[in-house]
Order: sequence, then C-alpha cells, then structure tokens
Amino acid sequence: MQPLVSIITPMYNNANVIEKTINSVINQTYAHWELLLVDDASSDQIKAVIKPFTESDSRIKLFTHKDNKGAAEARNLGTEMATGNYIAFLDADDLWAANKLQLQVAQLQNNSTDVSFGSYEWIDEDNQPLNKKVHALPQLEFGKLLKANYVGNLTGMYNSEKLGKIYTKDLKKRQDWLLWLEALKRSDKPAIGIQETIAYYRITEGSLSSNKTNLIKHNFNVYRKGLGFSNVKSLVYLIQFLFEHLFVKKRLIQPITSK
Repeated sequence: MQPLVSIITPMYNNANVIEKTINSVINQTYAHWELLLVDDASSDQIKAVIKPFTESDSRIKLFTHKDNKGAAEARNLGTEMATGNYIAFLDADDLWAANKLQLQVAQLQNNSTDVSFGSYEWIDEDNQPLNKKVHALPQLEFGKLLKANYVGNLTGMYNSEKLGKIYTKDLKKRQDWLLWLEALKRSDKPAIGIQETIAYYRITEGSLSSNKTNLIKHNFNVYRKGLGFSNVKSLVYLIQFLFEHLFVKKRLIQPITSK
C-alpha cells in the first residue's frame, strides 16, 4: 500500500495565490496525499476561494484558528491533525513541481534517508521566473545544518513513522529551521538532497531573504531562544552562520542560463 503524505499549508490572507498553490498539489503525479490547510484567522476571502476545493476533494481539509497565532502554531496544528506516514510543508504562496512527491516518496521508501529536501527556483509575485535556482546539497548532516539553514521548507519531507511528529517552537521567524534541526537530530541518517527543481519559492517585498538585518537577528534567536544556547555560544554560532551564509550557502544560489 502506498504511504500517505500529509501536506501542511499555513494560510494568512493568501486569497490571491492559494488557488495556484492548491492546484500544484492536485497536479502531483503521486496522488496518495492529504492537504491540511490551516487558516490563521485570515481577514480576506481565502475561505471562499478554497471552499470549492474542500467540497470537491476529500483529501483537502480545512482547519482554522479563531485568533492569529503565527506560522509556527499553524504548522503545529497541521502536524497534530496529520495522519500520514510522511509529513511535508508547503506555504500558501509557494508552488510544487508536479513530480515533487513522487521523487521524495521513492527516496524515503528505499530507506536511504528519513529526511528529504531538494532544489527550488525563485518566482515573483506574478508567478514569473526570476531565473535563480537554489541548489540542494547532495547530503546534509546535523552539524552542517546547525551552521545555516540548507533546507528550503517548501521542499522538506520527513518520515513521521520513524521520527515521530515534530513540533516547532513559536519563534517569529525561522521556526522551520528548528524543525529540520530536530528531524536530523532524531535521525541516524543524513538528509538527502534532490538536485532537480522540485518547488518554486515566491519572493515578495517582505521576504526574509531580502532583509539582511532581520536575518541576523532571527538567526541569533534560533540559537538563543530556539536551541537554548547561552549568549556567548549563540554569538559564536552566529559568526559561523555569517561565514557559512556568505561564502558557502550563497554559492548554491545560481542563475538559470538554460532549461
């Protein structure tokens, strides 16, 4: 029997893009999935947009917060409600390539890893390609991930049967990094990165990646508040992060010259 993949999608005022996101799941070549949409007290018309999907496809389910609690709590609610063998994440403004699930399910099924991730490309707010690709590392261990977040959350999937459900702390940003750190901490195998493009990340004006000052602050909070490191230890790791980000991770973002 094919394993079930639980896909968790937090939503907050994403009515303008959520239809394309849902369709990128519906169009997957691997069909044994459930899509758990978690509405974090949106004030737009997102419920009206997704209603036809939940009414026509029993695999698509809606859960709601009465009050806005943030992305971490929305993902945690989705994780609590998940029934799948594997758990994956897709933010409400991102997209998947059609073979994304098929590639990753095969990878997890052959027992080569408990954590799968992959390469992804950037798109703009109008779904137009920005001709940049973030290449996944072929292999990723806990110590390497501790220096910088190499897992694009929209590409990540883990084996919840083996690792258990993973909940993340309620940080304002970078909670996904903590989640993947915990996944690798629980696993006795490195994560394996798929080299082909399996997802599309939407760059917006408020994207974290476009604000370097906030990037430093939020990464320090991962070490200090998320992992419980001392101020000194957090500062040491932040310096390592800056080196890793500038001289290693940045090289993985490359222009797309041809398809």
